[in-house]
Amino acid sequence: MNTAPPGTLPAQTVTTHLEIEPSILYFGTPVVLLSTENQDGSYNLAPISSAWALGRTVVIGLGREGQTAYNLGSRPDLVLSLPAPAQWPAVERLAPLTGRNPVPSGKAEGCRFEPDKFAAAGMTGESSDLVRPPRVSGCPIQLEARAERVQPDVRGDFVIVEAVVCKVHADSRIVVPGTDHIDPAAWSPLIYNFRHYFGLGPELGHSYRTQTPRNSGESALTDLAPD
Repeated sequence: MNTAPPGTLPAQTVTTHLEIEPSILYFGTPVVLLSTENQDGSYNLAPISSAWALGRTVVIGLGREGQTAYNLGSRPDLVLSLPAPAQWPAVERLAPLTGRNPVPSGKAEGCRFEPDKFAAAGMTGESSDLVRPPRVSGCPIQLEARAERVQPDVRGDFVIVEAVVCKVHADSRIVVPGTDHIDPAAWSPLIYNFRHYFGLGPELGHSYRTQTPRNSGESALTDLAPD
């Protein structure tokens, strides 16, 4: 019989925490491909792992020396394309590339200049409706947006962008038929988890606020592969 006071863990399940100093704090966030316009009218494409939404506003964290931050300082149009898990090799092909020439000194060793990142990653662009940069073809979710505020973070190491989404494009296979809702069982984001790529596991449950409730015994739909 368990005689432990309510709200306490049994002794055998108590864990030990260590004080550590990890080099990064990417606890598991969706990968976003950010397309912006270069000064010469061409387009830059960059993978990021620091983006989250507040209503129709998306807050983005960027390296201050990168081409994306440079572009958004004067050309606010952007597109956030969210790849599916199977697209991770294309994302990784983008990882060592930069649109800045010469390569900024703060970039990681092995980073190289690439003027055509779409081609280098094996990706293609498709026209946006309201902004100039293209969407990334094959990504199940694409958000056209404009940067309304671009400013340094409190330490001056990064740039914080607040972008307002003006149009959402979603693959029909991940939309609940007859609604504007994304089916969470059909959509699986590519997750960047401490510099490793993951997809989602099986559904564990849902929030009381969900507008797409599912039966616990209902099977999940197959993850999307790139077109």
